[in-house]
Amino acid sequence: MNILAIDSSSNILSIALETETQILHEEIDKVYGHSEYLMECADGLCKSAGIRPSDLTLVACMKGPGSFTGLRIGFSTAKGIAFALGIPLIAVPTLDCHAFAYSTRPGLVFPLLDAKKSSFFAAFYRGGKRLTDFFDETPRELLKIMSNIMTSVDEPVFLTGSGAKLFYFRLEESHSEDFNLIKNINLDNKFDSGRAIELLKLAKNDKLYMTSEINSAPVYLRKSDAELNCKKNE
Repeated sequence: MNILAIDSSSNILSIALETETQILHEEIDKVYGHSEYLMECADGLCKSAGIRPSDLTLVACMKGPGSFTGLRIGFSTAKGIAFALGIPLIAVPTLDCHAFAYSTRPGLVFPLLDAKKSSFFAAFYRGGKRLTDFFDETPRELLKIMSNIMTSVDEPVFLTGSGAKLFYFRLEESHSEDFNLIKNINLDNKFDSGRAIELLKLAKNDKLYMTSEINSAPVYLRKSDAELNCKKNE
């Protein structure tokens, strides 16, 4: 199989290509450059791997939540490739990808994405399994949810995802009274990396996601500002 994986759910554009003999990966940190660089990167990876874009047999992208614009760009590009080549499109929840690399880590794995407006997109995982729905909540509410999920106040909690560092700082600044709860929280030193490599593995191997999403759309969790403003003006 020749699989192209696209993670455009955050500021980091992450693209990976797997062929029968190799895995190639590229990341670009351009806040507003996803639409400009995505196809260029994909084409460059194909050339480096010695294949043509028409040789792709599967394309994968992030399903959301994440950046409204980034998700739309990644999903529409992946859908266009899938339609043009007649190949499956696999869309994997963004937070699942962020948690996947730490499936064997003890305790809670807690991936977070900055949702703006003082909130975070998040979910809780233990032993590689998602324990909750996806949340769009403030740090205070997420701490409450976390306290109900932890097996004890000493259970380690591992923060990852592009919003992890911001969430950690918010806890330090505003929730010092919760020290007993947050004392075992650890921050992933690779929190701001893209997850195209993990997306490759999940799209290829995990039966949970082996259904083509070519007719579906990203999961946003909330309406965009443009949609909310339209309703106000109706």
